[in-house]
Amino acid sequence: MWPILPQLLLAGSVQLTCAHVLAPDGEHWTAARITIEDGRITAVESGPPGAESPELKGSYLVPGLIDLHTHLLLHAYDETSWDDQVLKESLELRTIRATKQALDTLRAGFTTVRELGTEGAGFADVALRDAIQKGIVEGPTIFAATRAIVATGCYGPAGFDPRFALPKGAQEADGPDGVRKAVREQLAAGADWIKVYADYRRAPAEPATATFSIEELKAAVDEARSAGKPVAAHASTDEGIRRAVLAGVATIEHGTEASEETLKLMKEHGTVLVPTLAAAEAIARYGGWKEGEVEPARLARAKASVRKARELGVLIACGSDAGVFAHGKNAREIELLSACGLSPAEALRAATSVAARVLGREKDLGRIEKGCAADLVALGSDPLADPAALRDVRGVWKSGRRR
Repeated sequence: MWPILPQLLLAGSVQLTCAHVLAPDGEHWTAARITIEDGRITAVESGPPGAESPELKGSYLVPGLIDLHTHLLLHAYDETSWDDQVLKESLELRTIRATKQALDTLRAGFTTVRELGTEGAGFADVALRDAIQKGIVEGPTIFAATRAIVATGCYGPAGFDPRFALPKGAQEADGPDGVRKAVREQLAAGADWIKVYADYRRAPAEPATATFSIEELKAAVDEARSAGKPVAAHASTDEGIRRAVLAGVATIEHGTEASEETLKLMKEHGTVLVPTLAAAEAIARYGGWKEGEVEPARLARAKASVRKARELGVLIACGSDAGVFAHGKNAREIELLSACGLSPAEALRAATSVAARVLGREKDLGRIEKGCAADLVALGSDPLADPAALRDVRGVWKSGRRR
């Protein structure tokens, strides 16, 4: 944990000088003086290395990190199972816990997240987003996807006596018209993104299969697009991924079983892969696997998919699926991307400029340049040499204010 220091932003402009500021290309460091006004960077000028701001002496300054796949309304599955969180924890408890988890995420250097489903907690992500925007609580900027949309009978909790209707972790919808209606309801509730499940298990212990038809997925994409909103698709099977790509989704979440042909299709359509390796690793640990042992098949396939995607030129972005594991540990995803063949610079870009592009915010997020939001993270060592440096957070600025 880094200490909470006095706020540095006072009335007027603030200047920060650092000997190691990440250049916009994400490949090298430069000494620079950064001027901040009203939460935005108004100037980045060459600065002498010896004139560092005291709070940045010896630090490496990077843009605020972005995690494109979080679940702030969940907490680690080795604390409480997913079923028990959905069925037994109150909405009030989950929402209150989420405010702490949002702060943990921010203090870990992640100033922006895409929140991909409340998992039974209704529209609480929209409320949390708005509370952060209003300064009621501290946390990252949130792009909310609300409830996620699933085909009937293709999500959990599942495996209970069918006489009883239990709460679901997502919104069920069927047929193109039903899917359009669900999208409209979520947009009206404040969704920034729409999330669909292109595949899932039909029953406990069964393998995942494609669920929505291409026509249903196209209806979701078309309806969201008419409101200017993009769609993310949970998809791990090759057929589910293929259908989602053909339907026009913006991102594939997980993508574990993608064939080479389907990855080429993603490249052709400009579909971004968000692999969530940190969650796959966490689930393997919960199953008893320990680092140094032979990797479980699911984790090995997830890593192989990332390697093949990079080889084929598929754009890869950072999304950790935090909530499966503890919030504030999101940077593990960047480490794993690097371990799967991305250079440290590529892995860092996946959580900065590439993630900003996915959000449609490449002009003001993910870079340290004039006009960008003053979201900054000071690290104790060089993440271009070793992504593990992202664990050593010495300070976080969001909208120009130290948090």
